[in-house]
Amino acid sequence: MILILSDIPLNLSLPREAQAEFIDLSALKISTCAGCFGCWTKTPGRCVIRDDAVKVYPLIAAADKVVYISRIMYGSYDSVMKTMLERAIPIQQAFIRLAEGETHHVQRAVAAKDAVVIGWGAADYDEKNIFRTLVSRNARNMNFERYKVVFAEKENLRQAVHKEIDQWIK
Repeated sequence: MILILSDIPLNLSLPREAQAEFIDLSALKISTCAGCFGCWTKTPGRCVIRDDAVKVYPLIAAADKVVYISRIMYGSYDSVMKTMLERAIPIQQAFIRLAEGETHHVQRAVAAKDAVVIGWGAADYDEKNIFRTLVSRNARNMNFERYKVVFAEKENLRQAVHKEIDQWIK
């Protein structure tokens, strides 16, 4: 399954064979993470906050292909996407593993993924480089086998998504 998470509404007309699900995060009620670690201790694998995030993070775990569409703010994801990604920690365990000399969380039944992160609104070259670095650092904890970062103008986001999806279904 292809999961497309966006921080803004997009009118996508994806081919049926794509088997894609589009989620406009800006239309959902997603609270910030409380940092309580309840998803690791009290209710393992489930966030204790009952809002729309509990419907999204299981889809992130199950998807084998993901597209994240986020405005770039100060070299990072916009607050809508960042909040969702932080709320997805129940798909990881509290346990730490070593991977190539780095510590990373053990995944909780998370499919390995191909990912495309489409960033829009970057101010300049330096901000794009900071964003690329952030995505590369996140990739291992997000269980990306392969990923790429694409930059697009806001008015070209639909075309950028279609281009990436078309490459996957060919």
